[in-house]
Amino acid sequence: MHKKAKFTNYSLFVSCVAAIGGILFGYNTSVISGVLLFITKDFHLSTIQQEVIVSTLLIGALIGALLGGFIADQFGRKKTLFLTLILFFIGVSTLTQAGGFDTLLIGRFISGLAIGIVSMAAPLYIAEMSPPENRGALVSLNQLCITIGILIAYIVTYAFAASGNWRDMFAFAYIPIVLQFIGLFLIPETPSWLFTHNRKDRAEEILHKIRISQPHHHLVEANKDEDAPSKRHWKALFAPSVRKPFLIGIGVAVFQSITGINTVIYYAPQIFQLAGFETAQTALFATILVGAVNVLVTIIALWLIDRIGRRPLLIAGLIGMAAALAVLGISFIGHGQSAGLTAVVALLVFVAFFAVSLGPVAWLIISEVYPLGIRGRAMGIATFSNWVCNYFVSLTFLSLIQSLGTTGTFWLYAIICFLGLWFVIKLVPETKGKTFEEIQAFWKKS
Repeated sequence: MHKKAKFTNYSLFVSCVAAIGGILFGYNTSVISGVLLFITKDFHLSTIQQEVIVSTLLIGALIGALLGGFIADQFGRKKTLFLTLILFFIGVSTLTQAGGFDTLLIGRFISGLAIGIVSMAAPLYIAEMSPPENRGALVSLNQLCITIGILIAYIVTYAFAASGNWRDMFAFAYIPIVLQFIGLFLIPETPSWLFTHNRKDRAEEILHKIRISQPHHHLVEANKDEDAPSKRHWKALFAPSVRKPFLIGIGVAVFQSITGINTVIYYAPQIFQLAGFETAQTALFATILVGAVNVLVTIIALWLIDRIGRRPLLIAGLIGMAAALAVLGISFIGHGQSAGLTAVVALLVFVAFFAVSLGPVAWLIISEVYPLGIRGRAMGIATFSNWVCNYFVSLTFLSLIQSLGTTGTFWLYAIICFLGLWFVIKLVPETKGKTFEEIQAFWKKS
């Protein structure tokens, strides 16, 4: 039994600064759902062009995720976060000045690079600055910030819906960029990274600030990871003791995307229009409800994740998501106001079950299961897998509706949820309250 550890105000502060990257992640991915209604008219975009604009960000994100792991291991977690801010600034500046389809694609691609890197760098930073007993809640702050960013994007696009000023919708992202830029000057590099780069004194100094009990946790982890220096090579990702956690992390990351959440995030207004809410403002207002539920239930998840554990939340969440998607598909068979309201309720229930399970838990799992020496690159590959799936889901959603129908599309996602449920029950271990070295000892035994 471990003595209950407290996390200091300093640990909470540095986690919040890193989690601002989650706000930028959430805002920049979801603002397009509102913007798309207006740039489609301004630039006379076809269905394929709309899908390409949405998915181009994801191409950038999957490339950023793959490169981000190497950058984080080589140059440090903090410098990696600085890099994402530079990319976010360039991407947002390009989008606000866009004069056509091609410029929009460039801005979305650069923003995607930043999102791909920060999607693995922020939870990685927080995980290495957190005590094991509170790691779930602190790492999940990043997911909470992602949902806050999504909600802010929905509110901003609704506020500008009457004027149709989509440039200002993009420009709102400058605010969190400036806030995190200031905050990064006030936080340190993680002790784990410092120790593996022979800066033990600085690592111990930071550990003293962020830990009250078991102050040498991260140093113990690094010392036990005897072959950490050799693990800087990519081939270490395929060592026998690493294969199983490596594949489990990828699997969880993949199921987070292919269960359909991103169709809701990117195309929520269009889904509500299909359900009968025809005007842009009405559809955007209904979308705000999605963002609000996402935030509120994620807050609940922060409280539950270190109490109930990762596995129970994943299992309950996937069952609820599958049921909600089945009802959502049925609602599109009917017509009229009642069918539209059923669709809204089912969509909100789906988002709620995602927000309490795969939303925060997937990022947490991939920040916990990998050994220190390869953690950045392994997380980068898992995150890359997430974004690859995200890309294909977003690229094919409108086309699936045209070929399978709205009902068939959502039932397909429901089946995928059941596959995810099987994967979790069969393979995903419980990591609640375990130190990093205890998790690695479990893999070696199994």
